[in-house]
Amino acid sequence: MATLNMVQAIRATLEREMERDERIILLGQDIGRNGGMFRATDGLQERFGEARVVDMPLAEGVIVGSAVGLACSGLRPIPELQFLGFGSQAFHQIEGQVARMRFRSQSRYPMPIVIRAPFGGNVRTPELHSDAHEAKYANSPGLKVVTPASAHDAKGLLTEAIRGEDPVLFCEPLRGYRLIKDAVPDEDYTLPFGRLRIARPGSDVTLVAWSAAVVVAEQAAELAEQEGISCQVVDLRTLVPLDVEGLAKAVSATGRAVVVHEAPLTAGFGAEVVATIVEHAFSALSAPVLRVTAPDAPYPFSSLERAYLPSAERSLGAIRRVMGAA
Repeated sequence: MATLNMVQAIRATLEREMERDERIILLGQDIGRNGGMFRATDGLQERFGEARVVDMPLAEGVIVGSAVGLACSGLRPIPELQFLGFGSQAFHQIEGQVARMRFRSQSRYPMPIVIRAPFGGNVRTPELHSDAHEAKYANSPGLKVVTPASAHDAKGLLTEAIRGEDPVLFCEPLRGYRLIKDAVPDEDYTLPFGRLRIARPGSDVTLVAWSAAVVVAEQAAELAEQEGISCQVVDLRTLVPLDVEGLAKAVSATGRAVVVHEAPLTAGFGAEVVATIVEHAFSALSAPVLRVTAPDAPYPFSSLERAYLPSAERSLGAIRRVMGAA
């Protein structure tokens, strides 16, 4: 057991899986000689060679499109997008090819592709780097969407993704790369998709979040505790598949829910969470389900991002509102 930050856990997982399976090939911009923008692939090209850790041009569509061809040929590619916001330049490949290939080929060509992409704010990045676009990928049938919030989960979920036969978008929280640290077992393990984690027990309100927003929810729960409010914090872990049963059970236990995420309000994945709660736990609700999100506006300059993104204080305000509802 070692204490690792998230990027260390991801790198160690990639190295272990490349040792285990020679079919795995990494490709992306600057991932080889430079070790990746955030050093998640540092030293892997030196160890496994340029044929398995491939530096690609600044062309996201080419990176993902190449992964499709590699997967069709029997390899197991892990392409890296430097930022999820750049995925828009490859969306035609992700939604039109990666997500649909097993279906359109009648399972002749499964797509064992794991697309790694950091995302999320409060790291003072330039435009198009921090956008939380996970909802549009969740609306691409055939693609699994994974959003770890801890180093422990990053290892287990990434291992599960790499060993599967279906494509996965693996969203890594930028802010959590080095700030999130926790105990990661040395031994091999996987975490199944579609099973949420109770990050903090509580009895009055259920806070639902994923990725870096889990930390915000935990901070809000600490503030609420000072006011005598007990908050349960739920980490969804995976958006697709969604743990519908676990979500309904967690919300039914408190009767109140607040969803926290970094994407804008309208059509963010929080809307799907609210719809799921209403459909499966409506009779248990004592108050409307509220959302704490970014506004419906483009991601701002770095000097304004703290006002743009959900905070523990704004989340506390939502907690107070649901507690005050009759």
